[in-house]
Amino acid sequence: MHVEITLSSPVRQSARVLQLQGMFDVPIEQKLTSSWAIDVPVEERPWNVGLIVGPSGAGKSTLARHLWPGRVVSEQAWTDRALVDDFPKGMSIKDIVALLGAVGLSSPPAWLRPYATLSNGEAFRASMARALAEAEGLVVVDEFTSVVDRQVAKVASHAVAKTVRRRGRQFVAVTCHYDVLDWLQPDWVLDVAASEFRWRQVQPRPQLQLEVRPVDRAVWPLFARHHYLTGSLHRAAKCFGGFINGELVAFTSYRHFPHPKTKTIKMAHRTVVLPDYQGLSIGGKLTEWVGQHLYEQGYRLRAVLSHPALITYRSRSPRWRMVGQDKTLGTTSSWKHMHADTLNPRRLGTVSFEYVPRRPDR
Repeated sequence: MHVEITLSSPVRQSARVLQLQGMFDVPIEQKLTSSWAIDVPVEERPWNVGLIVGPSGAGKSTLARHLWPGRVVSEQAWTDRALVDDFPKGMSIKDIVALLGAVGLSSPPAWLRPYATLSNGEAFRASMARALAEAEGLVVVDEFTSVVDRQVAKVASHAVAKTVRRRGRQFVAVTCHYDVLDWLQPDWVLDVAASEFRWRQVQPRPQLQLEVRPVDRAVWPLFARHHYLTGSLHRAAKCFGGFINGELVAFTSYRHFPHPKTKTIKMAHRTVVLPDYQGLSIGGKLTEWVGQHLYEQGYRLRAVLSHPALITYRSRSPRWRMVGQDKTLGTTSSWKHMHADTLNPRRLGTVSFEYVPRRPDR
């Protein structure tokens, strides 16, 4: 489509306005008029993620509202209730949890707190999840990542884009920050300052180097409040940390499992990724590193899970296989309401997995 927009602001004459007019070589009205003429051929091919970018004052928001009237997400109203209670009433708790986890807000304690108590990064992810929940089809978000730390912005951009593509949705980010480009990986970019539209080939996100090394159990309090079950740590737990650029961003541990028939089984104990880095599968990579580490020492690693996002990840990964007689992903409760209307981990179905090692000959 071809877009032509002209905006002008009327000027009320006053003594000060007349003084300002005398300082310029053209009438002040011309300074307060902006025009755009640009081709935006988004109807030419299928797409999921778009990016409108440009410096502040370039006209991004105006252009977005002109292109998709009524689709630009306005400021959301949040209550003082639990975060999950502010999502659409007809949405099941499983769908809410799945969407929050998909955009990188995977901490159940955060789901149960009011929006006002969340960190900037958590609040941004919650807003993205709610925007996708409340609208069908296209969603346009203005001021995308404007209020969050730039590292959080990059990670969250990747999580949002991945969610949009997996769900077959359309999403347009409107922002003045060019640094999200490589992480959002949009199908097209409209640079308002350059009056340029271009299609793109989606590429993998930039790689982050995860370093794993043993850590003292004293670091656990940094992660405890984000764990979805108890905050306790077994006294015999062996602890490891995940570091990115020297910063500790994730924690995992295991303990010995007293199996009656074998002494080679270890049990995954606690795994937590700090909220700012959720959505990059760091927790999965960290536990798989531990699983391989134990395999090379002659041990097997097992894990019992009830967190929906962790179950989904491991059920898809070739590095894990379900074990036990019941390999269904649902709750074992006979009560129907337990399947959809609870966040209590004791009422959710638990699933057991065992790590599948990478072998040199494969």
